[in-house]
Amino acid sequence: MTLQELYREIGGDYEQALRVLRVDKLLDKHIRKLPKNGVVEGLLSAGETKDPKTLFEAAHAVKGLCANLGLTELSKNASEIAEEFREGSTRKLSDAEVSERIDRIRTLYRKAADGIARYEAQ
Repeated sequence: MTLQELYREIGGDYEQALRVLRVDKLLDKHIRKLPKNGVVEGLLSAGETKDPKTLFEAAHAVKGLCANLGLTELSKNASEIAEEFREGSTRKLSDAEVSERIDRIRTLYRKAADGIARYEAQ
């Protein structure tokens, strides 16, 4: 599996990631780190506690990381959570809707992590 094939499989935007990281070697290095760095797991954990500050910080970190890696759906969903819990913002989503977004992030992340594991196994 090539890096481009990985991106197609996991629903990522290879061209966007390449614009940010500039070379395949860096993109390869950083996409391989995603399942090991714990950032997304931190957001998933914060989703269980519903602590506003922790949710904001974790979602903001995931948003930026995933945007840089071209994982646009993960970034978009994390951005919604970050904006929901940004200090000074008025909540627009119910707790159930926040949980739905967290579940969506979990599903997208699992798909990415599974694809990356298959990519690394080759």
